[in-house]
Amino acid sequence: MPNELPHGTVARIRRTVSSNPESALEKPAGIGRYVPLLVLAVASFAVLILPLKIIGYGYLPPDDALADSAKAISGKPWPEILVLRSDYAIDNHIGWHALLRQVYLWTKCGDDSLVIISTVALFTLVGWSALPWLKRPEAWLITLILTVGVQAPFMGRFMLGRPLMLSMLALVTILFLWQARGSAAPGMRDCAVMAGCIALAVLVHGVWYFWALPVAAFFLARQFRWTSALAACWFAGSILGALGTGRPLVYLIEAWRQAWGVMGLHTSQGTLVGELQPAVGNWLPLLLMGALLALRQLAKLPAPPLTAQPAFWMACLGWVLGFKAERFWVDWGMPALMVLIALDLDLLLKIRLPADSLRRLALTCGLAVTLFLTTTNDAGSRWSASAGWTYLTEDDPNLAGWLPAPGGIFYESDVEFFYHTLFKNPNAPWRYTVGFESAFMPPEDLATFQQILLHFDTAEAYQPWIKKMRPPDRMVLSAHSNPSSFLPALEWKHAAGLLWLGRLPVKPKPAGT
Repeated sequence: MPNELPHGTVARIRRTVSSNPESALEKPAGIGRYVPLLVLAVASFAVLILPLKIIGYGYLPPDDALADSAKAISGKPWPEILVLRSDYAIDNHIGWHALLRQVYLWTKCGDDSLVIISTVALFTLVGWSALPWLKRPEAWLITLILTVGVQAPFMGRFMLGRPLMLSMLALVTILFLWQARGSAAPGMRDCAVMAGCIALAVLVHGVWYFWALPVAAFFLARQFRWTSALAACWFAGSILGALGTGRPLVYLIEAWRQAWGVMGLHTSQGTLVGELQPAVGNWLPLLLMGALLALRQLAKLPAPPLTAQPAFWMACLGWVLGFKAERFWVDWGMPALMVLIALDLDLLLKIRLPADSLRRLALTCGLAVTLFLTTTNDAGSRWSASAGWTYLTEDDPNLAGWLPAPGGIFYESDVEFFYHTLFKNPNAPWRYTVGFESAFMPPEDLATFQQILLHFDTAEAYQPWIKKMRPPDRMVLSAHSNPSSFLPALEWKHAAGLLWLGRLPVKPKPAGT
């Protein structure tokens, strides 16, 4: 069987169990019987308190969560918010936006509250995802310290409040499910769980094609029965998730077409959004993998070989493909590595500490404090910077006449401006040229946008947009001084911070009118 333990491992497990005070024949007595429950409670609370503390700094996610919230509040489709190419067919996060819309209608919460709800809920779901699968929840706390605790960018990824977190949740669940079943073939319930996880991920996140990676990981681990079962669940889950949109074929085709367009329409990787740019190389995963190998040897852990574990191959695939696009690593490779670490630590702790030991409870409390301090500290204002953001709003009298008129367009090359302004003006009667992904832009606008980025905001790069501008339209620039010195064709007004608003010159009204 491909998942059988190495020769001698079964005997070693039996010796370990017989010498371990946590033997199944022993029943914890006295206060010790409550230790496992208290450990689980501490671990669960430690995960929950992290996003709540971070939100307390005034933190808001910097990108998609803001636009998702505004879209849910307005109820508008993307073509009424963005200037999109003519063949744009369907929202690739339609399930997520429908869910947020329902939350908004149920709660009548404001824009900030809706973002906070989604951010905290998604972080907590993924943060708790390993706890039902581990005998020792404290193993997950150590794993979180080694990953999100010491890697600030990855913690930031967890706090984005985006539906990609549900794809992470589905991946982690499937990897733990395989480990729980061991060498047994997947049953109908297992397949139902896997198909359900994938269906949810596809409905809210849309990227059905990425599920080829876990299938490949199971294949490389030589878990062939699980490979075929997961491939079937991938097909079934993708269909089920797409059916939830009401336009299944269009949804699946458009998701693939958008992915192809995102990677194929950019002439330089520098014009891609950050997560789609290549990783520069992260050595921490290699160090953690080396530490796992050393731990297995020194502690003689009764664990399957790394090469027989799909989580190992998933981590390897994610790390290597991250040199093409970083999201392969942060969204798929790193969660798999976290599963791998947690499983080995779970084995170690079961061997070293009795289940009812008060030392175990003390260790868990210490780990919870460590996790809290490593993830919630505001080093470099990483969590509090958003509290100082300035926004342009429709009701600002200082901007009267300087925001786009109904039907107007904001011509801007700063995606951050789109997120912030849409967030605070969800029902505004204008549209934006650049949104969450520039590949959705009309070809001529995309070409202008790329030239602006590649030539570092030279005046010539903006000329195609200036020629297209109408009286209701406005241009946005970030500059230290009045842009009229290099773009004199427009009138300019300082809006806030480094933001300047430009419009076509207003012709004076004839006398007597």
